[in-house]
Amino acid sequence: MCPGMWIVFFFFLGCIEVTSGDMYSSMLTVQQALDTEKVLIQHLATYLEEETYRLNDLRRFYNKVRALHHIASTPVSDPVFAYTLLKRLQSEWMNVVSSLENNENIKVLKDGYEKVEKNLPLMEDVEGAAKALMRLQDVYSLNVKGLTKGVFQSGSSSQLSVLYEPDRVSSMSADDCFHIGKVAYDMEDFYHSIPWLEEAVSKFRDSYGRWYTEDEGSLEDALDYLAFSYYKAGNVSRALYLSRECLQYDPYNMRLAENVAKYEKILDETPIRDSEEDSYLPRPNVTHLRTRDLYEKLCQTLGSQPSHYKDPRRSCSYHTNRSPYLVLQPLKKEEVNLEPYVVLYHDFISDYEAEKIKEIASPWLQRSVVASGIEQAQAEYRISKSAWIKDTVHPVISHLDVRIAAATGLHTKAPYAEYLQVVNYGIGGHYEPHFDHATSKKSPLFRTNTGNRIATFMIYLSLVDLGGSTAFIYANFSTPVVKNAAIFWWNLHRSGEGNGDTLHAGCPVLLGSKWVVNKWIHEYGQEFRRPCGLHPGD
Repeated sequence: MCPGMWIVFFFFLGCIEVTSGDMYSSMLTVQQALDTEKVLIQHLATYLEEETYRLNDLRRFYNKVRALHHIASTPVSDPVFAYTLLKRLQSEWMNVVSSLENNENIKVLKDGYEKVEKNLPLMEDVEGAAKALMRLQDVYSLNVKGLTKGVFQSGSSSQLSVLYEPDRVSSMSADDCFHIGKVAYDMEDFYHSIPWLEEAVSKFRDSYGRWYTEDEGSLEDALDYLAFSYYKAGNVSRALYLSRECLQYDPYNMRLAENVAKYEKILDETPIRDSEEDSYLPRPNVTHLRTRDLYEKLCQTLGSQPSHYKDPRRSCSYHTNRSPYLVLQPLKKEEVNLEPYVVLYHDFISDYEAEKIKEIASPWLQRSVVASGIEQAQAEYRISKSAWIKDTVHPVISHLDVRIAAATGLHTKAPYAEYLQVVNYGIGGHYEPHFDHATSKKSPLFRTNTGNRIATFMIYLSLVDLGGSTAFIYANFSTPVVKNAAIFWWNLHRSGEGNGDTLHAGCPVLLGSKWVVNKWIHEYGQEFRRPCGLHPGD
């Protein structure tokens, strides 16, 4: 019931004319009292109808959320589920709690909400999750309509292949789609805003006339944003059509009326092009990612390689590296690539070690940063959290350092190498193409005076169901995430010059939770373990 309903209700009671003490003395006034009660019954009926609608709406929300918890996986791996969870906690619960009337029962719920409010996601979290879904849409060429149903379909609209379809679908609401479209709209990214707002409009149309308490958007809002998106994209006729439809639902909106008049004038002065309806809308430019096409093509392979890429010179072997540590338990070594030289050590750690490392690092995770001049800063092209772990924290960490040293033949203790960095990737978590070694003498890497990063040793702590491959862009290959395996490569030539072929990326995580450990080894102290070669390219 609207808050004003009670006011009207009690106002009417105050207006009933009551003659004190003599109503019983005439049947006429008794008859009038009966008529008065009829009016009260009508008001009570209205209240009950409104209250029943409100309670049914709350029960619908309750049943929806409870059902989602029944199908939730542990740990959370589905990015669609993750996005809707963050949005629900950030705005939908607030809308539901704020809509409730003030009585003792409701006070308990509101007090409980306020106690956990500081732990709820911020708007920035929901916007970041929305951007992550758009990133997955782009990198893996996902169909938006499929995404709204929780199904990952890749390819053109005429030839879609299913990458993933959950047993129990976690679909998006109209308001979920509207929010993603609005995030793109606010960035003036109409390439993404149009398909998401189209889905929002379609879903709002299907449920028109039913208002859900948790929603923030409406059919009118979605039509308004979609119309202007088409206008900015150059499709004026579509913008006019949608604006006219929106004006039917909101006939007193003067701004909409002015937009309709403006679009009509534009079309009168400039006849519509035959191709306008199918006009191509390019993706926004990404200035920091010059290798986008190569990067996305490699990510879409999901770590698999075409048959013509196979090199007969590559081999698999049991590897001891002439280390006493590995004599009784040699490493399972797979040569993934020869130039640059990249190897994969299978079963490098145990399940127990992987879980222990995640357990140690979890309380210390902070948003990952990248080099920005002489400073470090957060960036949209690296979405993850990381923690630095010293070898003195736990025996598992110190033993891991010893094993890495045995595998590589290099010094792995400080100051010869950095501490272990444990990384957990977020929704659509990724790290776009980059070098691990510094490409500028101003890099923070050189502040320790231990030289550049000569080598990278990375361990996969978790299984990733889809995505998350490590892609080497210029070398044109990628490796999938292999749980408990470690990947190793040289960042520098023996001359100390950076190897440009080591440009690599962490592809976005499509399904699952990706955990890795990075160990970066520096030049200092490795002079006799990896001496200079006879040729600059060695």
